[in-house]
Amino acid sequence: MATVYKELLNSDIKSTRQLLHEAIPLTGTIVSGTYGGNTVALGSEPNIKNYSHGMFQSVFDYPYLSSSANHIFDLTVGYGSGSSLSASTSNQNAKKCNMYNQMAGTLMGYDATGSVIKFDEDGDIAAGGAKIDEAVFVNFSRLLQKDEIKKGSFTFKVGASASFSTGSGTEFNSIVTITDTGAADAYKVNSAVGEYGILYGTGSCMPDSTKVGLVFYQAGVVVLSSSIWQHYGSTAAGSASMAMSGSGVANTINSFLTGVLIQDTCNAVRHRIYDMSFNNTTELNSTLHFCRLGNSDFNYSANPTYLSESKLRVKNSQMDNPVSYVTTVGLYSADHELLAVAKLSDPLKKDPSTEFTLKVRLDY
Repeated sequence: MATVYKELLNSDIKSTRQLLHEAIPLTGTIVSGTYGGNTVALGSEPNIKNYSHGMFQSVFDYPYLSSSANHIFDLTVGYGSGSSLSASTSNQNAKKCNMYNQMAGTLMGYDATGSVIKFDEDGDIAAGGAKIDEAVFVNFSRLLQKDEIKKGSFTFKVGASASFSTGSGTEFNSIVTITDTGAADAYKVNSAVGEYGILYGTGSCMPDSTKVGLVFYQAGVVVLSSSIWQHYGSTAAGSASMAMSGSGVANTINSFLTGVLIQDTCNAVRHRIYDMSFNNTTELNSTLHFCRLGNSDFNYSANPTYLSESKLRVKNSQMDNPVSYVTTVGLYSADHELLAVAKLSDPLKKDPSTEFTLKVRLDY
């Protein structure tokens, strides 16, 4: 326990913030059920977990029953109650509306009347404009995104071929590349959960830089408009056909969203993910304490073994300067309660002819 203390001034303490990034590539083989192969029924791949509630499905990088499995993301779909797809005859209509409203309410918030704010294609909510009424939601796990997705690093490639028959080999005849280009300098801040960027799609089946969704960086959620599959051959809605093996459905994307379960829609979308990549972000906050040892500070040790018969062990003669060896720095509260300890890699010789500044860094 220390017996001599030196107070740290405000100028001796500095807070810093550092962002660490890690590249996250996700291949389509993992997302589409790489451990299932062609012999496993669609939707029952070992690394795809479906739930009895039927609201979403979870994707793992390994069979999810294994202790080695890592959760990658959750996938679901939905549409707003004002969407033309919302009808009592639609399959799981209430659940699809609830999923959309839950995601929109969480990510976009509510207006003055208490109504959910719909996802806006250009992020300019006050100006109105086109809304995303039917969407696919990709919720990344905390393991991948960490504190947030790095702005301007997101890339998502999906198959938008006119033939949507799973296993036909034509799923990726036309690939749309989706990016948040320019988001590093032009992101939006009018969200209830932080910052988000506009996603733009480019491919042979749609005009370049078509707005196709949103990416919420801190929340780790990607909202993809169903219009990605509505541009094939033209920009008119409903021009893309979409079918899934074994479902008996071979309709437009809108009919597909209303005609089958959420789980089946997720299967169809998931098997059209070519790959995706982004950089995650870990925010490292640090407090730097500059412990300044003046020439007259800490030249003596409080260790009882420092003295032998009332003489300093480290002095050979009476004329020698006192000397100590600094090995540890302790940070104390105002009432001298020990809060943190920092160890030096090597003892530091200290005498009245030397001065040092030790930098103690606390990360959190």
